[in-house]
Amino acid sequence: MTALGHSDRPIFVVGCPRSGTTMLQLMLHAHPRIALPPETRFLLAAYQKRAEFGDLTNQAQRHELARFIVESSQFDDLGLDADETTEAIVAGPPTLGSAFGIVFRMYSARFGKPRWGDKRPLYLRHLPTILRLFPDAQIINIMRDGRDCVASLKETPWKPSEFDTLIDYWAQSADASLLAARRYPKDVYHQVRYEDLVADPEPHLRRMCEFLGEDYDPAMSAPNKLASVAVPEYKTWHTLTHQAPTTERIESWRTRLTAEELARCETIFGDRLAKFGYEPSVPVARSARMRSDAKLIARHRLGPARQAARNLWTQIRSSEAAEPPVAALLTKGQLKGR
Repeated sequence: MTALGHSDRPIFVVGCPRSGTTMLQLMLHAHPRIALPPETRFLLAAYQKRAEFGDLTNQAQRHELARFIVESSQFDDLGLDADETTEAIVAGPPTLGSAFGIVFRMYSARFGKPRWGDKRPLYLRHLPTILRLFPDAQIINIMRDGRDCVASLKETPWKPSEFDTLIDYWAQSADASLLAARRYPKDVYHQVRYEDLVADPEPHLRRMCEFLGEDYDPAMSAPNKLASVAVPEYKTWHTLTHQAPTTERIESWRTRLTAEELARCETIFGDRLAKFGYEPSVPVARSARMRSDAKLIARHRLGPARQAARNLWTQIRSSEAAEPPVAALLTKGQLKGR
């Protein structure tokens, strides 16, 4: 087992949008050995386009990948020099994961910290990809009451027009969380509830640090002190990160959702809420409303199976195409797996 304070494993924060991932990012960023950047958008996009970048043992191809990364939206939020980042990627190991990891490592170096990683809610539904790119990664998933997530999502400036899409965000995230808890070992995957974390941060952060192989630092319980550093000002939907962790938004769905919206949420969520310790407002009944939603419920419940089938098909196609390795070669664990 790695001694405390000696791990170099990457850290990824995941969860449903509006579940507290930014607060958790700041809590970890407050640790003297960990730096996690504002949300980036290049990793999954570049992974999906990986065939277009071709053979990364070719320096020119690494340069094209580097350009894609530094020209991506929100790269400027990292405070990194585009030319220096490009040079580092071109000079680094010739794998996709290495290119991504170099960017995160450069961000961490800005703060003089050895451990790096990334935060993005969507990664929760793409954990096989994250662990393919970073085989020794540690995943921390924050879970929040789906009704509060939906209530918060519907107030964001970037919300989709369909209310059912907001429900779908949490339903898919909940299914992905249940699958991850079964699939990954305890040193790879750790889950914490938002409600528990804001009510009493220290014990839950201590358990998180134990999972990461790090000593707890009291600064982690005051993430708001770093919000001005690690949260871009234009992200006005993250204004609460500038305040100390609070329980005031727990069960805020009671006043932020209409009766119709609440019924819609609980119908689609079904028994998922109870699986994470959240009580439905009324017992789930087989009503005419539920029958009318049968197709939508079936689609949500079949989602994980369909995603697993797509992942398997992708693996088969990758094998047939003799796809080159994508894993990062930046940490002891990643190099050990070569």
